[in-house]
Amino acid sequence: MHTLNRSRHDVVVVGGRVAGSATAMLLARLGHDVVVVDKASFPSDAISTHSIARSGVVQLQRWGLLDAVLDSGAPAIRQVTFHAGGQSVSRAVRPKAGVDLVVAPRRYMLDTILAAAAERAGADVRTGVTVTGLRRDGHGRVAGICGHDRAGAPVGIDARYVVGADGLRSQVARVAGAAISQARPAGGAAQYAYFAGIPWAGMELYVAERSFAGVFPTHGGQACIWVCTPSADARATRRRAGSRAEAFGALLARSAPELAGRLAAAARTSPVQGLLRQPNQVRQAWGPGWALAGDAGYYRDAITAHGISDAFRDAEFLAMALDQALCGRAEEGAALAAYQRQRDRALAEVFEITCRLGGYPPVPAFTALQKQLSAAIDTEAAALAARPVPGERLLAAG
Repeated sequence: MHTLNRSRHDVVVVGGRVAGSATAMLLARLGHDVVVVDKASFPSDAISTHSIARSGVVQLQRWGLLDAVLDSGAPAIRQVTFHAGGQSVSRAVRPKAGVDLVVAPRRYMLDTILAAAAERAGADVRTGVTVTGLRRDGHGRVAGICGHDRAGAPVGIDARYVVGADGLRSQVARVAGAAISQARPAGGAAQYAYFAGIPWAGMELYVAERSFAGVFPTHGGQACIWVCTPSADARATRRRAGSRAEAFGALLARSAPELAGRLAAAARTSPVQGLLRQPNQVRQAWGPGWALAGDAGYYRDAITAHGISDAFRDAEFLAMALDQALCGRAEEGAALAAYQRQRDRALAEVFEITCRLGGYPPVPAFTALQKQLSAAIDTEAAALAARPVPGERLLAAG
């Protein structure tokens, strides 16, 4: 059987979006031979409310990509307005950890920027490749991937390590047998659509009983309008409504009536999208010849809008661990076990806050948790800003 790319690479990354392209870019900047495969082509969209918290913006700046994101037309968000209990408070995004903004780029823009950065660093990015299984050596160690291209021709790529960055339903995690090490209740729904035609001064957050809604300004003068509720509420509303759009409007009117009223003067420019059930889980992060990054390894309710920031952080942690193993500075098991410990420590506080918010406590408790979340993100951002930048010499040379 004819297969492509039988030569052995250092790393093959399955999934070329935020976690996968970031991991590949950093490994390539560190001098490693990396192949990225993704069944999609870029630019293409993904299910995501795509807000990037301060810690994720710090990563983009450290990696030299923030200007490209802003130049793509994603507006710099420098004001956040919080609505709760009949009161509204607006605050500027204060300079911390070297950044004074947050941003919510559309995924078809962000993912393309990251994939291009991985290519510039020297990674081989191949789209239209569907991974169906893992190659193993005679000892059972993962040693590559197998799959097919768009035409159905078989593809096989051998590598010292396979990184699964292929999302919540990760094929790599499933075939490798990655166990779920933490599982919390999965009772939250998140839905969103895009609207245009009215000005957006900044990010807006609306807290109400059993709901959380908001506005993330994005490309082209549009905004991502989203609403998070318990899954049971979202499903019940959908059963009563004539369409998904009608159900979304009903949830938004209940959660944020002032925002829903403003949207009467706007035009919805997309279908309603989202998930009616979101797991909160942490998977085993590695095994012989494989490791996980992004949603493949850790998935949480979108209520804290921290998924992209988590993916960026863990991509860097994993790239540094694989660099140690590939260069012989640490034994594989020690390096990857350290990655898992580092990841699990880093995610613990926000994961706990996410799960508590996803229980939709009364508005005062929900608001207090939001303040804890803000403080946790600022602490994370400061810690990331203090780290050495992987491949910084190559970045400076570029």
